[in-house]
Amino acid sequence: MQRNISVEKLTQTPIEKQQIEIAERKCIGHPDSLADGIAEAVSRALSRKYLEECDAVLHHNTDQGEVVAGESIPKFGGGNVTRPIYILLTGRATKDFQGKTIPTDAIAVEAARNYLRETLQFLDMERDVIVDCRMGVGSSDLRDVFRACGDNPVPHANDTSFGIGHAPFSDLENIILRVSEHIDNNVRPKNPIIGTDVKIMGLRQNNEINLTLCVPMIDRFCGSMDDYVDAVGFIGEEVKKVASGCTDRKVNVWINTGDRVDKGSIFLTVTGTSAEMGDDGSVGRGNRCNGLITPQRPMSMEATSGKNPINHIGKIYNLLSTEIATQCVNEIDGIDDLYVRLLSQIGKPIDQPFVASAQYIAEEECSTSVEKDINSIIDERLADIASITERVIRGELKTF
Repeated sequence: MQRNISVEKLTQTPIEKQQIEIAERKCIGHPDSLADGIAEAVSRALSRKYLEECDAVLHHNTDQGEVVAGESIPKFGGGNVTRPIYILLTGRATKDFQGKTIPTDAIAVEAARNYLRETLQFLDMERDVIVDCRMGVGSSDLRDVFRACGDNPVPHANDTSFGIGHAPFSDLENIILRVSEHIDNNVRPKNPIIGTDVKIMGLRQNNEINLTLCVPMIDRFCGSMDDYVDAVGFIGEEVKKVASGCTDRKVNVWINTGDRVDKGSIFLTVTGTSAEMGDDGSVGRGNRCNGLITPQRPMSMEATSGKNPINHIGKIYNLLSTEIATQCVNEIDGIDDLYVRLLSQIGKPIDQPFVASAQYIAEEECSTSVEKDINSIIDERLADIASITERVIRGELKTF
């Protein structure tokens, strides 16, 4: 069956040549990112257990979790969390299969706690957090759609929805991702004073890039205000160095602009996340699956994290459209911007979207085969859509 693929050229200014561009990333310890990470960890744990016990991934969606902030009293040298962070795991999961009971709630709680332990190194798992599971069972119609895959190797879509991806990433987008990676992989391991709840806001105005970061400091490694000020200065220098190495544009960096050092009002934490003292988090409220929030790009409002990797379009099509866009710009010369949208119809095979739309911007003349080449890549990737599922379950694809 021939797929409904549409490729068209847009006449508009590429993102890199627009005067203003804004992009953002909420790093791994941000309450919204914690909610995303927990939701995805629970889904992967359930998927692996289902495969182990039932030889198939059963219907589930764990994309409705909440992080309810606690209260804390940070202080130089080490403070305390006075009211624990509350994690609510909701959503739906198959709990019985052919007479076999699957301990979904226990699996979910264990996965959530393991994720928190890995992400928030200085969170006391016995005292500072409560993980509560209230997962129900999915509606019969969605479970029927899920089971409809039985004799058909291609799953059927669980929803009429869409996924969106874009490529290439702009200078600003790449810098934000590179700075986040540098902080996580190089700066924090050597400087544990820096918490995980980092937020990076980027503004490019013409050829000047401005990065504003909120960076929590962990109180047990901070003995005085001088230590705090030194840490803020250090992270600013690291960010400026990395960002400037990624672009020829001028880069300005600001760290913790809300601080009032003279009044003792600073971003000091006990555990490295604002979830300990007032900031709540929800699945899907933060980064898209490419790791960014990009208000000048088309985006899906679907949460990618926590949705089942078998037939939930909100997960599969967002991941796949992003990979298709990236592959196209890597393999086809002359494309300035490319946007891929995949739209499903509930109950239809996921490799046969209602439409697969690609819109590209090219200021210079492209090869006459560019639209044919984009069409071919989309068709090939849809034929191999099951690989997205496999890689998600193995934890190879990021969802936030």
